[in-house]
Amino acid sequence: MDFDGHTVLRDLSFDVERGETFGFLGANGSGKTTTIRALLGLYRPTAGELFVDGRRFDPERGCSLGYLPEERGLYKKESVISVMTYFGRLKGLDKHAAASWSMEYLERVDLANKAKVRLDKLSGGQQQKVQLGVTIMGEPELLILDEPTKGFDPVNRRLLLSIIEERRQAGATVLMVTHQMDEVERLCDRVLLLKNGVAEAYGTISEVQAHYSGTTARVSFTGDIPSSPSYRVSQRENNYAELDLDEGVDEADVLRELVQAGVSVRSFVTGRPSMDDIFMRVYGGHDESDEV
Repeated sequence: MDFDGHTVLRDLSFDVERGETFGFLGANGSGKTTTIRALLGLYRPTAGELFVDGRRFDPERGCSLGYLPEERGLYKKESVISVMTYFGRLKGLDKHAAASWSMEYLERVDLANKAKVRLDKLSGGQQQKVQLGVTIMGEPELLILDEPTKGFDPVNRRLLLSIIEERRQAGATVLMVTHQMDEVERLCDRVLLLKNGVAEAYGTISEVQAHYSGTTARVSFTGDIPSSPSYRVSQRENNYAELDLDEGVDEADVLRELVQAGVSVRSFVTGRPSMDDIFMRVYGGHDESDEV
């Protein structure tokens, strides 16, 4: 995929299996949104095709697909129920069925009292709930969700994740773009990590963790973690740190080293790197070049 002579995506190919939740991951500028837009025909790709159920995807014919874009877009001068009913009719529902489904959904997300309110009078989070409702209306078989919980507080984030998981359990296939690694570990069957337009890692959560072999020590402590040739501090926040142990280093020796340095260790747990650890290793905490 090229823009003005600049290659954004390089030989990218991946499969999303029916009924799974697939995490499409990457730092800002890695090419995630460009990939999605190219697949859906919003951008004209230099090469490549999208197949759904073994058939080439044609945006003009469409399919049972629900797309939640990163940039939300609804008719903000209209009422919530009018907008949802309108999109329901575009998806083949009659007016009564679309309005009925919409009200049931609004009850679920605590917006029933806003049904007749104009969309531009709602908060950003409330508008996002409406957008998700429009996306899943009609029970599409394939959901493509770009940062579905962006900007949500923990309560509403959990609510929307439960709605997405319900759709998957009902048989929908979900492709989810997110920066929230806890969402990835909770929901995703497989993932792809995109870096500079190339697949950096691809597989199940366990396979990706195994690819980035090593031991991570999660430490709750009081004091100062010293520098050491035995480990690298990959994450630190207040009195919690994650240490990436060098290959061949004994975890007991690391614990002993911390104690001897005067660190008061409250807990010391080792295991495979988390997806958050892996994200930090791959992207180094820095955004990539601006995405087209």
